[in-house]
Amino acid sequence: MTVPVCARATARAASRSVVCQAIRPATRTASLSNKVLNQSRAISSYGYTQSKALVYSKYGEPQDVLSLHGHSISPVAGTSVVVRMLVAPINPADVNQIQGVYPSKPELTTSLGTSEPSAVGGNEGVGEVISIGSGVKSLSKGDWVIMKHTSQGTWRTHLEIDESKLLKIDNKDGLTPLQVGTVSVNPCTAYRMLLDSAKWDFRGGEWFIQNGANSGVGRAAIQLGKEWGFKSINVIRGREDKEAEQELKQELLDLGATQVVTEEELQGRGMKDQIKEWTNGGREQVKVGLNCVGGKPATALAKFLSPGASMVTYGAMSKQPVMLPASLLIFKEISFSGFWVSKWSDRYPDQKKQTVEDVLRLTREGKFKDIPVQECKWGWKTGLETLQAAVQGTLGGFRAGKGVFVFEET
Repeated sequence: MTVPVCARATARAASRSVVCQAIRPATRTASLSNKVLNQSRAISSYGYTQSKALVYSKYGEPQDVLSLHGHSISPVAGTSVVVRMLVAPINPADVNQIQGVYPSKPELTTSLGTSEPSAVGGNEGVGEVISIGSGVKSLSKGDWVIMKHTSQGTWRTHLEIDESKLLKIDNKDGLTPLQVGTVSVNPCTAYRMLLDSAKWDFRGGEWFIQNGANSGVGRAAIQLGKEWGFKSINVIRGREDKEAEQELKQELLDLGATQVVTEEELQGRGMKDQIKEWTNGGREQVKVGLNCVGGKPATALAKFLSPGASMVTYGAMSKQPVMLPASLLIFKEISFSGFWVSKWSDRYPDQKKQTVEDVLRLTREGKFKDIPVQECKWGWKTGLETLQAAVQGTLGGFRAGKGVFVFEET
């Protein structure tokens, strides 16, 4: 038991595309005419390339504070590289960051030539290296890369960045930009929470329980758990449309879930006996609980953990506190902790690379499936309103899939 996207851009596309996060005078951006910004992008006779980024200079709702900034980028030098973005997800944390309610906030600067200090949105994504400086040692043109750290701004057509701030995808064969571009947040969160929160024997007969089971993290946990031999109890919000609810349950079962129940069912009187039956009379331990909801659903989940188990909280969708009976701490000795993938990513970049590569290996082998997504195509003529709406809609309920920017060749 092992423990642990799109073809290469053509040379012509690479010659047209070069980058972002400009290290250049602001006056160059100010001199760009509207005519240049609204036509197909082209390299000037001086080697500059036009690029666009979703930026914000103050905190608020994305539809109110995001703007589309066009700027010019000079030829790359030293250990810097130019990356053409391929896919960039729109995660709830990205929206919270723009709203100003997220614990980490990117630095606001005028490095892109904005009239006010600004930051580029987005923390996750994959891009293709299209130009390298003379001092670059670890990357080549055509390589796919993801961000080593958070708050580097992925919602832009191109990015200029030092090679030390990137992680190379060593083997991109058989993978799509979508698969690689969505690997470093949700799958990594599920992977680390499951593996690092308990001592598993990987012989079967071990369980975990999670709420938010149809989320990106939940789907990843189901698949990873199946691969590692863990059984799972998966909790979802009930739907008024019971047919749709049953379809969702079956979808998760097909993905590898052992059992799927609603929050209402989990809190019902008969669930204690039901879980006892599922776990072979309680002899099979429920070792880990994954909580992204909080409130009563979190309390209900914790009650079904076995003595000595761990519950990890990584979200608070209900915006309610986690309320825990003292008996769970005193008599069952259950451990309660939190996990923040941003801090983990910044603290352990080498472990991040290993985790990413292992998930991609499983993907390549057909053991880890793509998450449902809602694509927002981003081409050179895509308007601000379209991009704003894609970001704003991320926090809406019952979505058909994760929002992602899919960049067209520009």
